[in-house]
Amino acid sequence: MEQRKRLRALVEAPEILVLPGAYDALSAKIMEQAGFNGVYFTGYGQSASCLGMPDVGLLTMTEMAARAARTAAALTVPLVCDGDTDFGNAVNVVRTVREYERAGAAAIQLEDQTFPKKCGHMTGRQVIPAEEMAEKIRAAAAARQDPDFLIIARTDTRTTLGVEEAIRRARLYAEAGADLLFVESLESAEEMREVNRRLPLPTVANMVEGGRSPALTAAELQELGYAVALFPVASVYAAAWAVRGLADTLRRTGTTAGWSGQMMDFADFNRLVGLENIRRLERGDLSGL
Repeated sequence: MEQRKRLRALVEAPEILVLPGAYDALSAKIMEQAGFNGVYFTGYGQSASCLGMPDVGLLTMTEMAARAARTAAALTVPLVCDGDTDFGNAVNVVRTVREYERAGAAAIQLEDQTFPKKCGHMTGRQVIPAEEMAEKIRAAAAARQDPDFLIIARTDTRTTLGVEEAIRRARLYAEAGADLLFVESLESAEEMREVNRRLPLPTVANMVEGGRSPALTAAELQELGYAVALFPVASVYAAAWAVRGLADTLRRTGTTAGWSGQMMDFADFNRLVGLENIRRLERGDLSGL
C-alpha cells in the first residue's frame, strides 16, 4: 500500500512529521486539504464524536476499525490509527492488527494500559506488566501482512511509575518488534530530551492542549529528538467550541446570520467534500476517479 511506504519514508526523514488529529472523515479531509502529509485517527476524538462520551475505552475494536476504514477512504495521505489497549491479549492483538490493516491504516498505536483504558493525560491510569505488553507487540509485528504497516508502542508508565520505568519498557517494546516508541505524558522538555537520547527507535510526541506535557512547537520537538508530533485533540476541541458558540447564538437570536463570517457557505462546503467530482461522474466524465 503506497501510503504505508510514504509514512515510513516520512518517519525516517530528517524533518519531524506533524500529524493533526481527526475525529471523523470530514475533519481528516480538512487536514489533508490544509497540506498535512498524514493524519492521526484519535481515539479521544472518535469517542467524543461517535458517542459524545470521554476516552475511557467505550468503543469496541470493530467500531474503531469501521470508523478508521471510512476515514482512510476519504484520504490520499497516510492515516495513523489509535489502537487503544489492543482490545485484549496477544490473541486479540492479532485480529486487531489485521482489521486495522484491512481498514487502510498505515500504522497502529498500541498502549500498555489496563482495560478499560483512559486518555493518556488523565490521572488514574494503570498499566499491565511490561513482559505482557512485549508479548503483545511481538504478536502485532508477526500478525501484519504488510511489512510497511508500522507498529507504534506506547507506554503510559511515566505518571505513576516514573521516567526510568518508561524508558525500560520502551526499550523492551523495541526489542519485541515495535517500529516507533511513544512515551506518554512526559512532564518537561528535559525529560523528553533524555528519553529520546536513550531510546533506539524513532519517537512520538503527544501535544494535548491542557495536558500533562509542555506545549511545544513542532520545531522545538524536533530539536528534542522526536520524529513524529501528534496534535490529536485540537480539532475536536475547536469544533466543540465553534458549535457551542453557534448553538448559543441561534438559541438567543433565532438566526445564524451573525455567524456567516465564521463558517463555510454552501458553495465552499460542497467544494470541500468534492461535489464537483460527483457532478462529473454524473456527466460520464471518469477523469476524477
